Amino acid sequence: MGRKKVEDRSRGSEVRCRRLDMGTDRINSGKDLRVYKKAYSLAMEIFNISERWPSEEKYSLTDQVRRSSRSVCSNLREAWSKRRYEAHFISKLTDADGENSETDTWLDFAKECKYIKPEDHYHLTNECKVVGAMLGSMLNNPTSFLLKSKE
Repeated sequence: MGRKKVEDRSRGSEVRCRRLDMGTDRINSGKDLRVYKKAYSLAMEIFNISERWPSEEKYSLTDQVRRSSRSVCSNLREAWSKRRYEAHFISKLTDADGENSETDTWLDFAKECKYIKPEDHYHLTNECKVVGAMLGSMLNNPTSFLLKSKE
């Protein structure tokens, strides 16, 4: 499928997709983006798997990987709310991409410390790559996500 195209609608901040490659034809908030749903699911998987990690990691590895994975979602929501201004939108998407990369790094540490199985590491880091690719696509084509000014 091709890249997502959007157009501004006069009803609030509702955006209608011309193509359905995002899984819905209406995006009413950043929560409706496929990349947000994917990142949120990943953050919850990380939370669940990290519950079994040693207590001495509570304020280091566990806290860091949970924070960075959740931050991907929060930065996406901020980017979506700032899509009226391209520079702000790109800045927040860049932050989300950086947090996603940080999450991947913490997962490497978790594997090396034997807190996660290699197959879990593979799955989780692959999900990070998918989220990163989706963010990269948005960064490479931000104008299709921006609100058009009414003139």
